[in-house]
Amino acid sequence: MQGAGNDFVLIDGRAGAEADWPALARRLCDRHFGVGADGLLLLRESSTADARMLMWNPDGSESEMCGNGIRCFARFVLDQMPRAPQSLRVETGAGLLTVQDRGGGRYQTSLGRPVLNARDIPVAVDAEPVLDLALPGLDGVTVTCVSMGNPHAVQFVPDVQAVDLAAIGPRVEHHPLFPHRVNFHVCQVISREELVMRSWERGAGLTLACGTGAAATAVAAHLHGLTEEVVRIRVPGGELELAWDGAGEVLMTGPAEYVFRGDWPAS
Repeated sequence: MQGAGNDFVLIDGRAGAEADWPALARRLCDRHFGVGADGLLLLRESSTADARMLMWNPDGSESEMCGNGIRCFARFVLDQMPRAPQSLRVETGAGLLTVQDRGGGRYQTSLGRPVLNARDIPVAVDAEPVLDLALPGLDGVTVTCVSMGNPHAVQFVPDVQAVDLAAIGPRVEHHPLFPHRVNFHVCQVISREELVMRSWERGAGLTLACGTGAAATAVAAHLHGLTEEVVRIRVPGGELELAWDGAGEVLMTGPAEYVFRGDWPAS
């Protein structure tokens, strides 16, 4: 499945399927020798919600949440439920989140309240919020940090296409100020209602979209007074709509589409 170009392999694990999930994620997500994906999503039963979502990155590391992934996950689950309910409560590593079917293949996800305290993002500084943080050893890289259940660093630039993200992304991801590593995004402000964003995802590298990254970017832009409460964010794989009132939960609306189904050999 894919959402705004962010693509995932989704496995229904409710029947008790077991595997070495980190190793399987590395094999499945390999774009040359596997299926090719930005992450592996696993569906499990939940005692606190309608379903539980687990995710592994292409490098085998586990991720707390994925904004584009949870929309795909929700569509997959909703399509199998009787009477076609319009909403789904999902247990994630970032807490219980709700996804609503908005029709036309678009889904709105509640991503919870952004975390702005450095200790909880986490960032190895003492600040809340973390605005305009210069990263030692990386000249010209100044970021605003937000957690949406997973850590993000956002840099505002005049032109996102002029940034060599493949070169600078790994250095930001592994910077000593981020003890759990970090997702890195560059953002260009087009207007108070429109942003352009490119992403380097922790454990995945360059991706066509990052849902929680788009949420973190919308929050960062709002904190800097650059945008209204509702903003469109253009990413290489499409467009996402984000809404944040400056205090409550972040809402994200975007597509979720099937690409293909198949079987993976056991050996």
